[in-house]
Amino acid sequence: MRTFRFLARLSAPCLLAVTAAVPVALHAATYTLTMKQAVERGLAQNPEVILAKLDELKAMQGIDLEKAPFYPRVGAGTGLAYTNGFPLSIEGSAPAIFQAKATEYLVNQSQRYAVKQQRETAKSATFATAQKRDDIAWQIASLYLDADRANRLIDTARNQIGSFQKVLDTVQARVDEGRELPVEVGQARVNLARARVRLSNLESDRDAAERNLAIALGYSAGDIVAPSPADRGSAAQTQDEAAAVQAALAASPDIKRIESAMVAKGLEIKSTEAQRLPTVDLVAQYALFGKYNDLQQYFARFQTNNGEIGASIQLPIFAGTGIKAQIAQLDTDRQHLRVELQTAKDRIAMGVHQSYQGIDRATLAADLAKEDLDLSRDRLTLVLDQLNDGRATLREVEQARIDESEKWIAFYDAQFTQERATLELRRQTGTLAASIQ
Repeated sequence: MRTFRFLARLSAPCLLAVTAAVPVALHAATYTLTMKQAVERGLAQNPEVILAKLDELKAMQGIDLEKAPFYPRVGAGTGLAYTNGFPLSIEGSAPAIFQAKATEYLVNQSQRYAVKQQRETAKSATFATAQKRDDIAWQIASLYLDADRANRLIDTARNQIGSFQKVLDTVQARVDEGRELPVEVGQARVNLARARVRLSNLESDRDAAERNLAIALGYSAGDIVAPSPADRGSAAQTQDEAAAVQAALAASPDIKRIESAMVAKGLEIKSTEAQRLPTVDLVAQYALFGKYNDLQQYFARFQTNNGEIGASIQLPIFAGTGIKAQIAQLDTDRQHLRVELQTAKDRIAMGVHQSYQGIDRATLAADLAKEDLDLSRDRLTLVLDQLNDGRATLREVEQARIDESEKWIAFYDAQFTQERATLELRRQTGTLAASIQ
C-alpha cells in the first residue's frame, strides 16, 4: 500500500521555505510493508548489498584477466623507417612495411596458480556477499521491530494521556469543591506531562526507525516504511544449543570467507614458489619487407615475406632473496587468517550461547508480563463493577485504566525483547533471511 503526505495550512513566514521544499515533499511517500516484503526488497535494493554484488562481479571478471596470458595475443603494425647505411632494427625487427606478432603462455606454473588463486578470491567474494545479505536482513528486521514496537506503544500512550486528562479534570473539580488538596492537582499535571513526553519520544523513535528502514530498503531519505499489522510468521526455535552451534558454524559465510581466503593465500604461496620454475612462451612473428628498404644490398639472400614461430624458454638460475622474503610474508598472512578463523568460530559459539540465554530470559519476562497484564485487566473489571454499584469513583476507574496501560506497555516490551532474541539466534545460525522469507 502506498500513500502520499501533503503539506496544508501554510503560514506566511513558512511559505518561502516550503516552496523550496516542494520538489522533495511531492515525492515523499509512505510504504506499508510486512517484514517479509521489507526483507525481500532490502536484499534486492539495499545499496550495501548492491555494492557487495559488484565486488563479487569484479572478482569473477578477475579470473578471465588472470587466464588471458594463456590465450594468443596478436598485434600488428608497421616498421617503416628511413635508413642510412646498414638497416638497424626497430624493436628487434628490421624495417618492414607490415609486421605482426603473437605471444601466448605455454608453460607457466606461477600463472596457473594465480588463476586458481583468483578463483578462490571470487569464491571468497561470494561468501562476503552472503555475509552482507545476512547483516542487511538483520538490520532490516531490527528496524522493523523498532518501528512496530513504537507503533504499538504510541496507541497505548495516547489512551493513557486521555486517562490522565480525565484524572486531572476530576482532581481539579474536587479541589475546587474543597475535597482535595491543591498539591494533588500538581501531581496530576506532572503525570499528564510525563505521559505526553513519553508519547513524543515514541513518535520520534518511530519516525527515525521508519526513515532508516526506508533508506535500508533503497527508498529515498524522505520516504517512510511503516510496518504492516500482518502476521510475521515467527516460529519457535526447535534446535538444542549444541546442534545450533554446529549449524551456525556450517552456515556462517564469514567462516567460509576466511577458509576460502586461506586457500587463496596457499595458492599465492605456490605461485610465488613457482617463479623459480622454467617458463615456455609461444612466439610467432611475420614481416613484409619492401625492396626499397635496400635490405638486399646488405644480405646475401633477400625475400619479401618473412615469418617465424617458436618458443621462448626461460630458465631462472638465481632468483635472489626476494622470493623467499615474499613467501615468508605470505605465510605470516596465512597464520593471521588461522587465528582469525578460530576467533570467528569462538565468537559464533558464544553468540549462539548468549542468544539461547537471551531467549530464556525473554520468555520468562514475557510470561510474567502476560500474567501481570491479566491481573491488571481483572482489577479494572472489578473497579468497573464497583463503579456500577456506587462503590468506586471515576478517578479510581481512570487510575485502573492507567495501570492497565502500563502493563500493556510492559507486555509489548517483553514481546519485543523475545522476538528480537529469537531473530538474533536465527542470525547466528544463518537462518534469519530464510525464516522471514
